Amino acid sequence: MLKPNDLPLVCLPADLSDEAAAKLVEFLYELTAALERHYRAQLKRYDATTNFAQHDLDPTDPPF
Repeated sequence: MLKPNDLPLVCLPADLSDEAAAKLVEFLYELTAALERHYRAQLKRYDATTNFAQHDLDPTDPPF
């Protein structure tokens, strides 16, 4: 069974300084924003085709 640090595609550094951890997270946010900008049209199309089922959900019904 895989454990969080055994993920094959992600290698997370174990001993980062506070500053380095903050910079890593900032980089990942910027990367995510760049991916969302680049794939915006595709994401909108996907959302439009998959969100139809969400409209039938009762907003007062808890998710679990």
